[in-house]
Amino acid sequence: MLLAALTLSACGDDDSGGPVELSWFIFNEPSGVLPTIAKRCSDESNGEYTISFEYLPSDADQQREQLVRRLGAEDDSIDIMGMDVIWTGEFANAGWVEEWTGQDQTAATENVFASMIESASFEEKLYAAPIWTNTELLWYRKDRTPKPPTTWAEMIQMAAELPPEEGLIQVQGNRYEGLVVWLNAMVESTGTSIVSPEDAEQVALDPKETEEALAQMVELAQSPAADPSLSTSDEDSGRLSFQDGASSFMINYPFVYPSAEAEAPDVFKQMRAARYPEVIEGEPSAPPLGGINLGVSTFSQNQDQAFDAIRCLIQPENQLEIAGAAGLPPVREDLFEDKEIDKVYPGFADLMRESIDAAAPRPVTPAYQDLSLAVQRAIHPLDDIELDAIATTVEELRTDVETALAREGLL
Repeated sequence: MLLAALTLSACGDDDSGGPVELSWFIFNEPSGVLPTIAKRCSDESNGEYTISFEYLPSDADQQREQLVRRLGAEDDSIDIMGMDVIWTGEFANAGWVEEWTGQDQTAATENVFASMIESASFEEKLYAAPIWTNTELLWYRKDRTPKPPTTWAEMIQMAAELPPEEGLIQVQGNRYEGLVVWLNAMVESTGTSIVSPEDAEQVALDPKETEEALAQMVELAQSPAADPSLSTSDEDSGRLSFQDGASSFMINYPFVYPSAEAEAPDVFKQMRAARYPEVIEGEPSAPPLGGINLGVSTFSQNQDQAFDAIRCLIQPENQLEIAGAAGLPPVREDLFEDKEIDKVYPGFADLMRESIDAAAPRPVTPAYQDLSLAVQRAIHPLDDIELDAIATTVEELRTDVETALAREGLL
């Protein structure tokens, strides 16, 4: 009996040569595709590792809060982290995530969109491997507007010419991260940035360009085309309003396409996609950039296996499977030539590729959370900003961002 007990004990000990169990902390992506690819990678590791899941909340802020608390306590139970694209600077600066170098770096960046590589980098070093990305498109009703607008001003004008019950434009105007995403895309489209590309501790927001970007956001908020609930609107409320038929234009992520097909087939038949509108006519827009990057925790006791596992998880066939099951775009540009992507984005796969390629990441800075809150406080609600005093609001915004950049990321 003693011998049997010792044998059973040895079988459960990692030192015996059994597979290492890697804990992957990520939100519970609803399609269920992640456990499928995790099992495949575990099976293909030849007994080196198995991947288990520790699910984070669906809300991105709550995801970050849980990870930050654990990492701040040097919790070694975290091996792999699913990181929002805006966390890189904070996590890298705090020393919580390992750098990708050598062959690992090559594997993580091969054929990957430059915008996603930028989102996974801090101070010219790579700290994560992108696994999927996302961007926003302009969605419109072709029965009401056969030709899509190319600029924000043109879209507002087109909406004004429609009957009031059809002429709304859906955007994300609530006091949350979606509002920061909107502002960032607008200022990047005018040729400036929120934070200096050369120095992550310095505010950019060139006054002339920022005034132009913010003014167009305010003009929409104060126009008849604005949804009455714009100051509390988000991606889902915009989706529902568009499906109800009250809106002819919507800025949103591609999840709205299959949603309309399932929930509003009559609207779906009239639904088309176009490039994110230009702020300055003739100057290409810089659409928003979203997505998830995979990082290896500094405190993991299984870092070699974690790097191996991530290299497997980001393989092209897995990115294609994620796209097919969850509608989340691959980060490898060459995969947009695959026929499977045409099935995921029928008729607008090339538009998705073009938009991701032109997308502008939000600032990569250790103080991102402070910065985001500062932006939200400064410009929300948009309809309270006076257009003839837009320069004053921009100056206040610059001051608030400068103050935010001078602080450390919040725990």
